[in-house]
Amino acid sequence: MAKLETKTKRSSSRNGASATFDTRHDLPAEVRSRMIALLNQQLADTFDLMSQTKQAHWNVKGPQFIALHEMFDEFAEGLAGYVDEIAERITALGGYAAGTVRMAAKASTLPDYPADVIADMDHVRALADRYAALAASTRKAIDVAGEAGDLDTADLFTEVSRDLDKWLWFLEAHVQA
Repeated sequence: MAKLETKTKRSSSRNGASATFDTRHDLPAEVRSRMIALLNQQLADTFDLMSQTKQAHWNVKGPQFIALHEMFDEFAEGLAGYVDEIAERITALGGYAAGTVRMAAKASTLPDYPADVIADMDHVRALADRYAALAASTRKAIDVAGEAGDLDTADLFTEVSRDLDKWLWFLEAHVQA
C-alpha cells in the first residue's frame, strides 16, 4: 500500500487562504486543483444565495407572506444541503473548503441583495434574478467538470442545477400571470 504524504501546500486564491492535501484520489492533481477552485466558487455563490434567500424569508411582507415565507425557507434549507455537499466534495479532492460567511461574501459573483426590498413580489423578482444567475453558472460548471473528466463533480453540479431550475420555476410562476 502506498504511503500517503501529509504535506500541506498553502497558497492564496480568490477565495482567501487555501490549502491542498495529498490524497489517494485517482484524479490527476492538476484536475483536482482546477475542480477545487471551481467548487469553491460554486460554494461561495451557493452560500451567498442561501443567505439572500434567508434575508427574503425573514423580511417578506404582503398578501403572499405565509406562502413565500415558507417557500423561501424550504429553498434555503435545500441550498444549505448543497453548501455542505459542495464543501465535502472539495475536501474529498484534497482541498480546503473556503466556507465562512466572509469568504463567501468576498468571493461570490452574485449581485448584492437589495436592502430596500419589502414587498412580496419584489422579493420574488430579486431572488429569481439570483437563482437564474446561479443556475447558469452551475450549468457552466457541469461542462467544465465533465470536460476535465471529473464526472462525480459534474454529477453533483447536475443535481444542484435540477433543483435551482425547479426553484426558479416556482419563483417565476408567481410573477408570470
